[in-house]
Amino acid sequence: MSKMSKMSKKVMLSKVILPLLLSALMVTGCLKQTGGDASGQPEEKLLKVGVTQYVAHPALDLDQEGFLAQMKEEGYIAGENVNFDIKNSQGDPNLAKTIGDKFAADKVDVILAITTPSSQAAAQATRGSGIPVVFIAVSDAVGAGLMQEIGRPTGTNITGVYSADPVEQQMDLIREVQPAAQRLGIIYNAGEANSVSNVKRIKAYVQGKMEVVEATAASSSEVQMAAQSLAGRVDAVFMPQDNTVMSAVDALIRVCQEQDLPLYTGDTESVKKGALATLGNDEYDCGRQGAVLVARILKGEKAGEIVPEEIRKRTLLINQGVAEKYGVVIPKTVLDRADEIIK
Repeated sequence: MSKMSKMSKKVMLSKVILPLLLSALMVTGCLKQTGGDASGQPEEKLLKVGVTQYVAHPALDLDQEGFLAQMKEEGYIAGENVNFDIKNSQGDPNLAKTIGDKFAADKVDVILAITTPSSQAAAQATRGSGIPVVFIAVSDAVGAGLMQEIGRPTGTNITGVYSADPVEQQMDLIREVQPAAQRLGIIYNAGEANSVSNVKRIKAYVQGKMEVVEATAASSSEVQMAAQSLAGRVDAVFMPQDNTVMSAVDALIRVCQEQDLPLYTGDTESVKKGALATLGNDEYDCGRQGAVLVARILKGEKAGEIVPEEIRKRTLLINQGVAEKYGVVIPKTVLDRADEIIK
C-alpha cells in the first residue's frame, strides 16, 4: 500500500469515523455532555434567582443594579452559573402576586423582593414551600408582617434588609433649613403600608412643632392633582419613600416649583432631579447588602436563620441650585455635614 493511500485512510478516520464515535459515546452517556448554553454549562444546572420589583423608578432601579453588581462579585454570573428572572409589576399589586406565584411554581432557588408590596406578595406565594425570600427597600418590615421583631431571625423562609426611613432626622433637616415653616404637606399613597407607617411617625414627631397637611394619591396619575391640592396651604412639601409618588416624581417636582413650594424627599435620586434635600437611604448599597444575603442562602444557609439587617448607609444630599431658585438659604451647619452638594 502506498504512503498516499495510508494517509487517505487516516484522514477518513479523523473526519468521518471519529466524530461518529464521539457522538455515540455522548448519547450513551460515556462522555459528559457540556453543551446547553454559550458558557458550556448545562441549562438545567443553572441556579434560578427570581427578582420582583414593584415599580420602575430611579431609586428602586438602583436597588436592582446594586444587587446584580454585588452578585457578580459574589461569583454568581448570569448565564454561567445562575439565571436571573427579573420581573416588574408596574405598581399593580395583582401583578405582583402573579409574579410571586410564578416564581413559586418555577421553584426558583431564592427570590429577591424589592419594596414592601413585592415582598408581601412573594412571602404569601412561597408560604409553606420552603423557597427563600430576601426583601430589600422595606421601611417597616415588622408592620408589613415580614418579620416578628428586630434583631432576631424570622424562623420562616424570609430574611432581608429593612430600611426604616429616618423620618425624624428628615423632619429635623426641614426645620433646620426652614425654621419658620409651620405647615408641612406630605404626599403619599394611603394604600402602601410603609408610607402609612412613616406618616404616623412623622405626625407623632412634629406634633406641637408643625402642622401636617396630608395629600394622598392612589396611583401615579393622581400625583399631580394631589400636589396641586397643597398649593397655598403649606410652607414645604415632603415625599416619603412612597413607590406610587416616586414613580411620578417629575410631576411632583414640576408642581412644587410652579407653586414655589420647597420639596424635600426620602430618596436621593429625586434630589438629583430637582427636589431640595434629603437624608436618604443609599439604595445602590441596599441592593448590594441584599445580594450578600442571597449569596449566603445559595451557599447553603437557611433564610429563617439569618437575622434581617438594617440598611447600613444613608446620604445627606443638598441641591444648592434648587434652594437658590426657592430663595432658601441652606445653613452652613447643613452644608458642612452634607455628603454631596449639587450646585
